[in-house]
Amino acid sequence: MDYGMTAELEEFRAEVRAFVAANAPDVPPKAGVRSAENLEELALLKAWTGKLFAAGYIGGSWPARFGGRGEAHSAERDVVVGEELARARTPAAVQGAANLVAHALIDYGTEDQQVRYLPGIRSGELIFCQLFSEPSSGSDLASLRTRATRTEDGGFRVTGQKVWTTNGQWSDYGYLLARTDPDAPKHRGISAFVVDMTLPGVDVRPLREMTGTSDFNEVFLDDVALGSDALIGELNQGWSIANSSLGHERSGVATSAVRLRRNVAALVELAGRVTRNGRPAIEDGAVQERLGELSASVEALSALVYANISRWSRKSERVHDGPMAKLFFSELGVDIARYGLELCGEAGILVEGDTGVVDRGRWQDEFLYARAYTIAGGSSEIMRNIIAERGLHLPR
Repeated sequence: MDYGMTAELEEFRAEVRAFVAANAPDVPPKAGVRSAENLEELALLKAWTGKLFAAGYIGGSWPARFGGRGEAHSAERDVVVGEELARARTPAAVQGAANLVAHALIDYGTEDQQVRYLPGIRSGELIFCQLFSEPSSGSDLASLRTRATRTEDGGFRVTGQKVWTTNGQWSDYGYLLARTDPDAPKHRGISAFVVDMTLPGVDVRPLREMTGTSDFNEVFLDDVALGSDALIGELNQGWSIANSSLGHERSGVATSAVRLRRNVAALVELAGRVTRNGRPAIEDGAVQERLGELSASVEALSALVYANISRWSRKSERVHDGPMAKLFFSELGVDIARYGLELCGEAGILVEGDTGVVDRGRWQDEFLYARAYTIAGGSSEIMRNIIAERGLHLPR
């Protein structure tokens, strides 16, 4: 289903697909948003990031003076790029929070900050991580406790703890939210900063996950000294800056349906190789029915995503549009991964490296990571609350 894709966009899609086939890094595909596992892999991903920016496939929405495509850019092109990366099971740019902080700097940063950081982001040389989430704040980010106290020389001293920091172990800088006015209402006393991750007092501790890898980290900030030039925008403007930069993150939702459609296609192929009652599983009526249900759900998600993108481009987006797509994607992803393990039969209990593991542990990895999507980017419970309260206008 093309959902209104124009001939020009399909021509652009073919261009992107050819570029990905010719330039994608030789990195084993994994489920979800993952960090490099070693320095060699990190170097490949950084070079890939630079190529994507140089070709104009990411960063197109930036102003032309910073390398953006100007009038040639469109949200629909961003969607196409995201879809083609997902379809090829190719890593996206190793940016961490680079896209978020880039828009924060473009919209609120000083000229010096823009010149200092934006070229390195585009070349892939600089990696940023997002220092937002905290152990005590849960889904209520505005309740964060990390403090940034003003010093006599105009700088700041930062103390606190962050968690779920993707790429923290590889990052050169962090995009930090910290409380600068403890007496102000919680949304109004927060400021945004750029933090050099090599500064004394910054302690990054990778979290080993059930996938066996370390994609997230804890970050401890122990009296970290920041100069006045680390502040992004005005003092206590951090909440507005964070929401503005997050508002640029729309094209990623389009990859969700592509990723799940690809997984359903892999399930169909798997069902043709495994057996049930001595026959290929794909010949079983119950298997056919379940695969049909999952496929139909993916197409429904895709239609929802494109409807949301259309409303966004017309500036008529509803507050519950994003949460509906996010909830649908997260829960459907778990269902698809679980069924992959079911089709594997007894081999489903094996893990990568075991003898006899099906598809090199793909479905085990998909299943273990799928739960992360029900938390990351807004938990399923929070999404349901937003849909109920703001979409259906139900009482709290």
